[in-house]
Amino acid sequence: MEIFRYSFMVRAFWAGIASALVTSTIGVFVVLRRMSMVGDSLSHAALAGVAAGMLFGFYPFYGALAFSILAALVVEMVRNTFKRYAEIALAVVASASMGVAVVMVSLGKSFNSDLFSYLFGSLMAVTEEDIRLITVLGFFVLAAFHLLRRQLFLLAFDEETAKLSGIPVNTVNTFFSILTALTVALSVRVVGTLLVSALIVIPAAVSLQLARSFVSALLISNLVAVFSVVTGLYLSFYFDLAPGGTIVLIAAAFLFAVLIVKRKAG
Repeated sequence: MEIFRYSFMVRAFWAGIASALVTSTIGVFVVLRRMSMVGDSLSHAALAGVAAGMLFGFYPFYGALAFSILAALVVEMVRNTFKRYAEIALAVVASASMGVAVVMVSLGKSFNSDLFSYLFGSLMAVTEEDIRLITVLGFFVLAAFHLLRRQLFLLAFDEETAKLSGIPVNTVNTFFSILTALTVALSVRVVGTLLVSALIVIPAAVSLQLARSFVSALLISNLVAVFSVVTGLYLSFYFDLAPGGTIVLIAAAFLFAVLIVKRKAG
């Protein structure tokens, strides 16, 4: 096919599919734990890391990773401090991270095409180094979720029961936040920092409308995310569209279609 004769499109599809599998897997846990805004908060931190990389001269992807992980740890710290108002953590991290990003961008005069690619995703911007990082981190995140799936499943429904079962709740919560941060950071190249939270939440929302078991929820979420990414990349290439926005619109259209069909079916 013509599209695969271009090396940048091969890299984009590889990165996109890897990101789709990771984000849609973690998204099921995020939605079940009613933390749908965590991706949005961590994506703001990733943007601050990108801006830091541009300002201080290191690879922005590494900055996104470092700042996302730091933000995840701050989220857990604030959540443990305000146990009855856990959503405060997400608001604090999101607003503080955006403030840091804006200040760094203004200091570095970094409003350029490279920053734009991190904001909204870019087909041309995915490099061989990005592919290596996304592959290694994606494998690590999926392997960690496989090993911790029982603990995460219990935490998603009842932390008190999980604690009584002998699960180290605080440790698992912190590790879950770090895995979420890695997921956000590795996805920014394809969908951008402003849209990555949608790729985490929307496929999971579709799966929870259709699934009859936890395993089927994971599978449906994966399929919706991969379909959205592959279709979005095709449309972006042939119609010269922003890949991140196209991918998210396809996923959102999928969700609305499911809701409409379920509503008509009673």
